[in-house]
This record gives sequence, C-alpha cells and structure tokens, in this order.
Amino acid sequence: MTDATSTSQATNEEAALLGQLGGQLMIKARAKDLIDVSYRVVDSPVGSLLLASTPAGLVRVAFESEDHDKILSLLATKLSPRILKDASRLDAVARQLDEYFAGARHSFDVPLDLKLSTTFRRQVQEELAAIDYGQTWSYSQMAERIGNPKAVRAVGSACATNPIPIVLPCHRVLRTDGSLGGYLGGLDAKTQLLKLENPAFGSSAQRLF
Repeated sequence: MTDATSTSQATNEEAALLGQLGGQLMIKARAKDLIDVSYRVVDSPVGSLLLASTPAGLVRVAFESEDHDKILSLLATKLSPRILKDASRLDAVARQLDEYFAGARHSFDVPLDLKLSTTFRRQVQEELAAIDYGQTWSYSQMAERIGNPKAVRAVGSACATNPIPIVLPCHRVLRTDGSLGGYLGGLDAKTQLLKLENPAFGSSAQRLF
C-alpha cells in the first residue's frame, strides 16, 4: 500500500467519522431542544441558496452573493448562536423550491418567520404573497396596497431587504417605468426569476399589472 493510498483511506474514514458524529450531535440537540436555527444549502438555477428556519418557520433565504458564512454569523447575532446544519427540517422548503424552479409550483406553502424585519417592512413583505405568479406590481402599487401611498421609497427598501426572497416574491415588484429596481440576489437573478414565471418578460408586451 502506498503512502498516498493510505492517506486517502484515512481521509475518507475521518470524513465518515465526522459525518457520523455530526449526525449524533444533531439527534441529541433535537432531543434536548437545543436548536434555535436550522439551516441547509441547496442548489438552484440562480446559484446556491442558504435556507434557515426557526421553530416558527422559514426565517431566511440567502443568495450565494450575500456570503453564506456572513449570513450565518448575522443570524447567530440577531437570533441565536444555537445554529446547527439540519437538512431534514428544511425538506419541505427545499422540495417546494425544486418544484418552483421546475415550473410546477406557483406559490409556497410553508410557515414563515419574519422576525428579522421591522413592523413596517413586515407589512410590506407579507403583502408580496398577493402578487400572482407571472405578474408584476410597481412599488407605488405596493404602497397603495398597504394603505400608505406616499411610502413608495420605504416600500422599495422593504422589498430590497426582504429576508425570504423567492418564497416572498419581491422580484415581482418593479419601478413604475417597468425597470427592475434593486434586488438582494442581483439584477441577473431577478431577471431570471421573472423570465421563469413569464417568458415574455422584457418584451414590448410586458407590462405592470
């Protein structure tokens, strides 16, 4: 047996052992109710997505461009340091995201936790779910929907800081002139999501609803 082969086998065994220990730790943490935030990372057409949840529901969806390690650190500071990678607790979210990107799902049905948002931003973000798949609203329409038509800029800020993008579809909100506006995951991701839902997006026929 060569040194390289021996080293490779040892590395595989160490990885297997670490995986086993991690699984045991997760089981014990669950049993003692020691997990405040569970997370996993999934692949998607717009890059890898960090999913995080609390016992109340999905609390964060983060794009790769946001730096997942940074997001986990922020969650530890703002919510709780008791964070553990636990894929099974986010199975429903991961499955529904797969269905969405496959074109088989037009809305999401998972509990949400908007504790990362202020009261006003939460009001705006909750209203996002009312925008139908394939349609778009303007920031001014959103402001009118929440009964505060002068708060267009604040609505834009609430959309830009939406902690649960895609699931709460802030990508469906555009400027009044039809231009994209900002997006947490970047304008390429916003465009990709809009074209997934409406292949005609960007054509002369596209309009705000």
